[in-house]
Amino acid sequence: MGDDSEWMKLPIDQKCEHKVWKARLNGYEEAVKLFQRIHDEKSPEWGKYLGLIKKFVTESNAVAQLKGLEAALVFVENAHVAGKTTGEVVSGVVTKVFNQPKARAKELGMDICLMYVEIEKVEVVQDELLKGLDNKNPKIVVACIETLRKALSEFGSKIVTLKPVVKVLPKQFESREKAVRDEARLLAIEVYRWIRDALRPSLQNINSVQLKELEEEWVKLPSAPPKQSRFLRSQQDLKAKFEQQSAEGGGGGECDDDDMAEAETAVDPYELLEPVEILSKLPKDFYDEIESKKWQERKQALEAIEALAKNPKLENGDYGDLVRALKKVVGFDANVMLVSMAAKCLAGLASGLRKKFGTYAGLVVPTILEKFKEKKPQVVQALQEAIDAVFLTTSLQNLSEDILAVMDNKNPSIKQQASLFLARSFRHCTQSTLPKSLLKPFCAALIKQVNDSAPEVRDAAFEALGTAMKVVGEKAVNPFLTDLDKLKLDKIKESADKVELPGGKKSAGGASSGGAGDKKTAAKAPPSAEAPPRASAPPKSSGPPKKTQTSASGKPSSGQAKKGKSAAAGGKKTSDSKEMTETELSPEACEDLAAGVLPASCLQQLDSTNWKERLASMEDFQRAVETMEKSAMPCQALVKMLAKKPGWKETNFQVMQMKLRIVALVAQRGQFSKTSASVVLEALVDKVGDVKCGGNAKEALTAIGESCSLPWTAEQVVSLAFAQKNPKNQAETLNWLANAMKEFGFAGINVKGFINNVKTALGASNPGVRTSAISLLGVMFLYMGAPLRMFFEDEKPALLSQIDAEFEKMQGQSPPAPIRCIRKLASAADEEGDDGEEGDEDGGGGGGGGQDIMDLLPRTDIGDKITSVLVSKLEDKNWKIRKEGLDEAAAIISEAKFITANIGELPLALKGRLGDSNKILVQQTLTILQQLATAMGGGLKQHVKALGFPVITVLGDSKANVRAAAMTTLQAWVEQTGMKEWLEGEEMSEELKRENPFLRQEVLGWLAEKLPTLRTVPADLMLCIPQLYACLEDRNGDVRKKAQDALPTFMMHLGYDKMSKATGKLKHASKDQVMAMLDKARALMPAKPEAPAKASGGSKGSAESSRAPSASRAQSSNDDVTDRKSEVKKVKGGAVPAKRGAAGKKPAAKGMKEDEDRSGPIFTLVPNAKEQRVKEEKQLKILKWNFITPRDEYVEQLKTQMSTCFARWLQEELFHVDFQRQVKAIGVMMERMESECEATIGCLDLILKWFTLRFYDTNTTILMKVLEYLKLLFTTLTQENYHLSEYEANSFIPYLILKVGEPKDVVRKDVRSILAMLCKVYPASKVFPFLMDGTKSKNSKQRAECLEELGCLIGAYGMNVCQPTPAKSLKDIAIHIGDRDTSVRNAALNTVVAVYNVCGDQVYKLIGTLSEKEMSMLEERIKRSAKKTQAAPAKQSATDRPAPRENATNPKGTFLRKPAQEDPNKLKLMYRTYRIQSRQNAQQSEQSSDSTSIPKEFQLDLDLIERDRNIVYEMPNLIEHKLDELLELERLEPITMPKCTVRAAFPNFDDVHNSTASTINFVISQVASSDINTSIQALAQIDEVLRQDDKAEVMSGHIDQFLIATFMQLRLIYSTHMADEHMDKKDIMKLYSCIIGNMLSLFSMEPLAREASMGVLKDLMHGVIMLMLDSRVEDMEDGQQLIRSVNLMVIRVLEKSDQTNIISALLVLLQDSLFMTTCSPMFSQLVMKCLWRMIRFLPETINSINLDRVLLDVHNLMKVFPKDKLKHLKSDVPYRTLKTLLHTLCKLTGVKILDHLSMIENRNESELEAYLRRVVKHYGQLSGPKTDRDEKNSLRTSDRLSKAMVSDVLSEIFKKIGSKENSKEGLTELYEFKKNHPDIDLEPFLQHTTLVFQNYVERGLQHIESEKETKSRIQNSTVISQHGQDSSVSNEEEQKTAGYYERLKILKQRIVHDNMGVGGGGDNEPAQRGLATSKPSVPSSTDMLHSKLSQLKESREMHQQEHNVHAPAHAHGSSSSPATLDDLKKRLERIKSNWQ
Repeated sequence: MGDDSEWMKLPIDQKCEHKVWKARLNGYEEAVKLFQRIHDEKSPEWGKYLGLIKKFVTESNAVAQLKGLEAALVFVENAHVAGKTTGEVVSGVVTKVFNQPKARAKELGMDICLMYVEIEKVEVVQDELLKGLDNKNPKIVVACIETLRKALSEFGSKIVTLKPVVKVLPKQFESREKAVRDEARLLAIEVYRWIRDALRPSLQNINSVQLKELEEEWVKLPSAPPKQSRFLRSQQDLKAKFEQQSAEGGGGGECDDDDMAEAETAVDPYELLEPVEILSKLPKDFYDEIESKKWQERKQALEAIEALAKNPKLENGDYGDLVRALKKVVGFDANVMLVSMAAKCLAGLASGLRKKFGTYAGLVVPTILEKFKEKKPQVVQALQEAIDAVFLTTSLQNLSEDILAVMDNKNPSIKQQASLFLARSFRHCTQSTLPKSLLKPFCAALIKQVNDSAPEVRDAAFEALGTAMKVVGEKAVNPFLTDLDKLKLDKIKESADKVELPGGKKSAGGASSGGAGDKKTAAKAPPSAEAPPRASAPPKSSGPPKKTQTSASGKPSSGQAKKGKSAAAGGKKTSDSKEMTETELSPEACEDLAAGVLPASCLQQLDSTNWKERLASMEDFQRAVETMEKSAMPCQALVKMLAKKPGWKETNFQVMQMKLRIVALVAQRGQFSKTSASVVLEALVDKVGDVKCGGNAKEALTAIGESCSLPWTAEQVVSLAFAQKNPKNQAETLNWLANAMKEFGFAGINVKGFINNVKTALGASNPGVRTSAISLLGVMFLYMGAPLRMFFEDEKPALLSQIDAEFEKMQGQSPPAPIRCIRKLASAADEEGDDGEEGDEDGGGGGGGGQDIMDLLPRTDIGDKITSVLVSKLEDKNWKIRKEGLDEAAAIISEAKFITANIGELPLALKGRLGDSNKILVQQTLTILQQLATAMGGGLKQHVKALGFPVITVLGDSKANVRAAAMTTLQAWVEQTGMKEWLEGEEMSEELKRENPFLRQEVLGWLAEKLPTLRTVPADLMLCIPQLYACLEDRNGDVRKKAQDALPTFMMHLGYDKMSKATGKLKHASKDQVMAMLDKARALMPAKPEAPAKASGGSKGSAESSRAPSASRAQSSNDDVTDRKSEVKKVKGGAVPAKRGAAGKKPAAKGMKEDEDRSGPIFTLVPNAKEQRVKEEKQLKILKWNFITPRDEYVEQLKTQMSTCFARWLQEELFHVDFQRQVKAIGVMMERMESECEATIGCLDLILKWFTLRFYDTNTTILMKVLEYLKLLFTTLTQENYHLSEYEANSFIPYLILKVGEPKDVVRKDVRSILAMLCKVYPASKVFPFLMDGTKSKNSKQRAECLEELGCLIGAYGMNVCQPTPAKSLKDIAIHIGDRDTSVRNAALNTVVAVYNVCGDQVYKLIGTLSEKEMSMLEERIKRSAKKTQAAPAKQSATDRPAPRENATNPKGTFLRKPAQEDPNKLKLMYRTYRIQSRQNAQQSEQSSDSTSIPKEFQLDLDLIERDRNIVYEMPNLIEHKLDELLELERLEPITMPKCTVRAAFPNFDDVHNSTASTINFVISQVASSDINTSIQALAQIDEVLRQDDKAEVMSGHIDQFLIATFMQLRLIYSTHMADEHMDKKDIMKLYSCIIGNMLSLFSMEPLAREASMGVLKDLMHGVIMLMLDSRVEDMEDGQQLIRSVNLMVIRVLEKSDQTNIISALLVLLQDSLFMTTCSPMFSQLVMKCLWRMIRFLPETINSINLDRVLLDVHNLMKVFPKDKLKHLKSDVPYRTLKTLLHTLCKLTGVKILDHLSMIENRNESELEAYLRRVVKHYGQLSGPKTDRDEKNSLRTSDRLSKAMVSDVLSEIFKKIGSKENSKEGLTELYEFKKNHPDIDLEPFLQHTTLVFQNYVERGLQHIESEKETKSRIQNSTVISQHGQDSSVSNEEEQKTAGYYERLKILKQRIVHDNMGVGGGGDNEPAQRGLATSKPSVPSSTDMLHSKLSQLKESREMHQQEHNVHAPAHAHGSSSSPATLDDLKKRLERIKSNWQ
């Protein structure tokens, strides 16, 4: 119980995680109770359990798991946040619940899955269940299938996506487990219930027995369609409907059947199939065979295609060539059998591709129609099947021209089949897809065929017309049949009766059909016919509310579906209709109701003759109204009481004011109806003009507008006002209306009615009325924009000019945010819900954001005016008549002003004129099309295909003025239609296919402008990609440029992957070029515009569309920030017709609130905001700040970013159109600089970006203010020690440099001073490239100034400032010496002189080759510079001497110096050019006050320092004291101050470090040369330096530079030289040898090796390891030897480098290799081997390692690859390597290892710290220090080494043997190793070494062995023998003998080599002669390599024999030694003679 009491006290969530299962069980039980008690689904309590629900279901205890599942089910059912847990919980259910033996657990698991489906998470659930089907446990598979089946059975096929289920179903039938197969069978039956035969194609390949069983089960299923029995949370209304229908019984049966029929047909078998790719399966010789002259070969090719085309679904691809080949067979092949086959192939392709075949439809349809001339039935049938299949892939409109073209064909068969094709096509059409514009030309053509002489043609025409009548109705067709007699009409109707539409579609109701099936249609027809006029009627105060409600809220008819606007109007009328239901009350009833709520005294005094009593009565009245409840207030009765005598004719103004105030109060507080409003409106209008009561009257009108809607109120008020003759009332009414529009917005305003009243007011004689009318028009202009003016074009010019002036005032303003809303409509909106279409129409009307104002305008149908006479004029041959027709058309459109979309046959006629040979008529046509766009508005969309694309064709005209007119027309059309219609289909692609450079330029430029403004585009845009790629390689340069500009805009919508995939169809050379452009475009890809906020109501839309909402000033600062964010987004998305300014004008009365706002901080410091902006730009989420001229999207983006951290008023001022406001804003920023310094730095990137925009302004005033601020800004940044980031610098410096070329001197001077300051906050070496880019400008002043600045930088900072290299930079600078402009030439010469002053004559090498003239100019300038310097005063005081700019403080100020012996004074000449002197003088004048005040004793004597070049001053060592001693004062003793020590400098220090520095840099730069010989020579020179110990240290400081050049050369060899087949491999091998030799020399010198930095070592190791893994090297001659040398070099690098740097480099390299998927596994293995070696070094090197850095690198590795991720890699070696490293470090350092985590941020969150603590704890638990016995045991166990350990130990030993210094030590270790491990054979380890090395090792071992034996023998003889002298003599002789033996072996070996050399050639001779040296050389003969093993054996046998001979000699004693020596001497002499 003690344990229980502990967890019983815990909270529920902690119990659920407890380690005791009983605690968890209790927690689950309490969780169930808690979840059931929480009634609020959004309660914060649910959030506590989000992370625990997965643990509920994955509970390990079976008993607790059941409760956990119950708790999880309750949670999912009730919690609003449950959806977030779907994936993990369902995954846990699948893996941990479905495999449980308890049925209850499975049942609960399924219930949880189904509950997730119910809460709208079906996709996630279905994905997890489908993943479970791949589980190896059959129980899980069965449960997953069962769950899917239940979900489908309960929720239906509309909720559960069947395609993935059907896809995996066949696999389950192949399972070995019977339970899986049975469950799959049940699932297949369930799927069949929902989709019927659509399932069959997917299961055709399963076992025939199983298929037969399924067929039997399917037959048993009921024919009635299944019904959904369980509903989603969003389907609760549908659930209620079903429950109601089931309760009513059979009442809703018909509706149910219809709905289910729709659901059944919704599933298309095609969608369930997987596409098949057939293009790659075409026979290789198909295109040859299809062109063959032998029909058998053509037939064979077609058979192959026919077999492939039978696949029901085909993968999309480029079928163009194939379709063209088949089309050719159909059109021209004489063999009718092949024609039939080709037609079948086309039908198969069309059926398999469906809509994707639409691209090719226009290609084949004309050919098929022409081929109908064939009369053979099999051909005709095949052609019919083909054209029917093609029709389904496109639309009838797209084929209309081709069909109409053959309708007049002379061949009756063609006419007949064309008519029959039309009849079949009409069956698939609807009223919307067969509009009158399309039906009219077809009917005209068919009527001609009705009168044809051929009966089959007539019958076909009757059938086609009858089908059309059946589809669209008799009413729609009859207008086109007026010329037919009754007999023919009857025949058409008869044909219509016979037509059966596919799928049981109903006819339109107009065709005469008396069948029973038409009764339902006839019953439904009247509402369809009546609904549109009723819905579109304007709302009136009177009208039957019930009918209106029914028409608006009932099921929309087809007419309503087409007119969303009418439906919206109906919706509004619905909300208003509630108020119309109030009946008018009688006076008696009003008195009774008023008596019930008003005091009796009040009613009695209402009509008193005493005005004071009436006033008192009004006060009582007001008090009563204020205390009344809304529901109890009889509004109509109260306002009628106010009208009681004297009523509205009250003479006392005080009483009248009270009455008007009471009206406003009643309207505000009560349920005020339009009936009540009608009582008081006339009186209110009559008082509007009153001086004393007018204000109260307007307030009352506004209150009524809030209650009854402004549109209705305004309409009543204006009509009443103009029914009077009082001009004051009329003027004030218009003023009130103008103000009300601003307060309410523009939603619902009846524009037409107001315009008529405004016209009346404009014609008034009273000027006040006219002025008010014009002011009202100004307000309306804010919402309607330019189209408003079109209504007043007929006015008098004087009046029109006044209107234009008012519009001009409003031009820069935005509509204000509505501050009032209609209460009743707002509440009704909640009841009605959000309808997508309705929201679009009504939502943003108020502000112009959501509703198109143009839709409010009345439009005229001009279709009747486009007569056949006009069309014939437009098509006349005489151009004058054509022009006359165009003039008439323009007049018709101009007269109508606003027209409907019906313009008759005008589109076809105008299309013909766009191709007119007379360019004047083309331009006139374009003007008409512009006029048409303005007049038609949105209805223009349906004419895009017919008229829009011909305009694009005109863009290819050769005349620029025609192209300009066409582009203007195109822009006007796009403004009305949007871009979607233009990008749908293949028309745009077809236009780009035209090889017209003008057209391509214009279209691509237009697309590049439009695409970035779109959020989404149709998928058909992908069709333009092949043409775009073709344009990238166009012969015309302008086309290529435009294509490159358009590339990023295409990519922003299609994505990089799709576009790169599309390059697969290009040729190899083209593909590489295009891919390079794609990569470049990827970085420039703009971000997609953000979606505008969706408006749900009129007032809301108005509020969102406003840019400067006045109400927002009353909100808190937090709301302010939020408003600013939404505001900037809406600037782009607003649909205000006229272009607005950046900010609207402020109201006149600003009040004190604005002043209070401005007193606050101007910047807001948002944490990490700048870093987030940098991150977003890197991820290309926003536009990169890089432009030639700033575009609008950049400005809008900057506004958006500034809105979060700039004060709102400041941002408005900064972007104001008035520059003076901007100047004031900059002044405020300067004032606040010091107080808001931190916030300024936080917003620095945005501030600098804004200033870059100002650099493009031409106003000098603001430019000077900008530069003034920048000088202050950079001074502040310098004081704060702030350094610009790359992000900030790249966004600002390039644009600052633009102003260096400003014509005004004052501007240039400030810019130069800013550049000087800039180098204090940004490295000069990074400023240098920007200035270099500035020298490429076309502006000569800019080039000259940039060159001068470059000279200053070089003079101040040295040559290191030149980036990327001094040579490249100076060559680019030297180019300008030949510039045409004198100032540029002088600047270039001055810059080169500055370089000369720094590095001397080396400048001539750096600048490259100059012409003689340029060189003479340069030499002359250098001479003049030297003369000026010598003429200067020889003795200058320290204060007069100019100091180099920033040189003293710049840490990077080291630069290449000239040799000291040339001229010591030249150090003082480096700043003596004109520009540099001026800069120094300017700086000196600023600092003169400071410098003159410095006493001389504190100044540097430069002359003295330069003279004392041989003296080095060393700083003294500071004296260290203990703190305790310092505290004890009495113990302190006098301290002697340490003194500086002086020693002689290193000999020739300057010679070494100054004269050779430039040489070393130059030589190192040549190491990376692409020329092999140059690189080899450079390496040889460096090797020579490195081999000389006394000279090697001059390389100090150049090690990183040398290593970088080395691995750059290694990369060059790897990527270029090795891939070059023409390159001599011997040269490559030679270069490799030089590189490795240099590396071995370098890393033999530890001081130099330790200078290599971590990054350089990482790159070096990467390059070396890649070399070791390069298989091409192994295949080369001596490649194996090279690999061994590289191995040796790697060991040397690991040993000699700085241990911290090399370990860090290896860790980073390991991380990179694991991260890159393309990296070879061998690469990682080699890196880890290096790490293991470094781990073995750790005991010796641990003290020299910076553990903080190493652990930081380990932390970074573990951060990228956590422990779990490392373990799941393919190999566990990385994990073991990391583990071993950490264990070794812990073992060596103990607990102190935890003190070395200082460099890790958030170390507590680091996985590394936790791991180290565990390891330290582990070692802490082990025993204490080891005893001697333990050490001996460990040594003994270590004797038994593993094979890997043996290899490593021997590698170390052999490495020592190979080195010159440690050779003897290595041999001794090898001898001891062999002695301790006699069972280990060394021969396998020696096999891969050279023969010389083997012999050297053998000899060394024998020598050591003989020495050991000799020493032991000497020791024994001294102890045992009594004749010491004899033994010593013998010992000497033995040593001599051993020495002779050694010499004998060497000579023998030489002879063997000589014998080999005879056959191998003379090349080996030098190598053989080198064997006598002590250092073994590397042989170059291949024969020696092949015979090394045999020689090794022979030499060993020889050594054995000699040993046998030698051993007895020792046994005989000293007597035999002389004889042996003599023999040896003789043998040596013989060998020498043979050798000579």
